[in-house]
Order: sequence, then C-alpha cells, then structure tokens
Amino acid sequence: MIEEFLAEYNFWFVVLLILIGFYAMIAKDNIIKKIIGLNITQTAIFLFFISLAEKEGGAAPVLVEGVTSYVNPLPHTLMLTGIVVSLSTTAVGLSLAVRIYREYHTLDAQEISASMEREENERRKEDD
Repeated sequence: MIEEFLAEYNFWFVVLLILIGFYAMIAKDNIIKKIIGLNITQTAIFLFFISLAEKEGGAAPVLVEGVTSYVNPLPHTLMLTGIVVSLSTTAVGLSLAVRIYREYHTLDAQEISASMEREENERRKEDD
C-alpha cells in the first residue's frame, strides 16, 4: 500500500499545493495573500497537467533513430499558454490591489467591504 502511495507522489504534491492555495484564497483577508494563493493553485494545476504527460520510458518528442516511445508534448504546450494567462491574471490582480490601496488605504478585504458599505449608506442618506 505504501508503495502505491509513493509511486504517485507528484499527484499528492499537487493536491497539497492546491489545498494550500485554496486555504490562502479563502482564509486570508489580505488581498496580496489571496493573489499569492491563486498563483500557488495555478502552479499546482500546471504541475498536474505536466505530470499527466509523463510516460515511462518516453523520450523528448524529437525525432531520433531508435526511439519509439515519446512523451506527449501537448500538455507542455498548453501549459505555456496557461503560464502567460497566469502572469496576466497576477498583473491585473496586483494593479487592482494598488488601486484599492490608494482608494481605501488598506488591503484587508473585510475593512474594504466595511468602508464600501459606509460609503453606500452615506450616499443613500444624501439621496433621501
């Protein structure tokens, strides 16, 4: 049983990283920590897909004489696109965090939500 567990250690590592990333996104109030949790989750998903491409005895997908078993290059190619999307998501998230900090002088999600509710209540009182 322990051999089966250790044989798929990369998948257990991916599960651990996903749980760490989800914990950071859900349990933390700081926006920067939430963005870091999102990055950890995205990295775990990249590792998962790259692990799926592994093939025992497979070689790099380059035509070489005598090699008949190749590793699937498609997940690697798709993950390059995923990395670009991840980088873009992080850049947008961090730029929004800077804008939020300039507006509310905090990165704590609960404080920001409370400030937004106070502003909304003040607008309603002015409209009445």
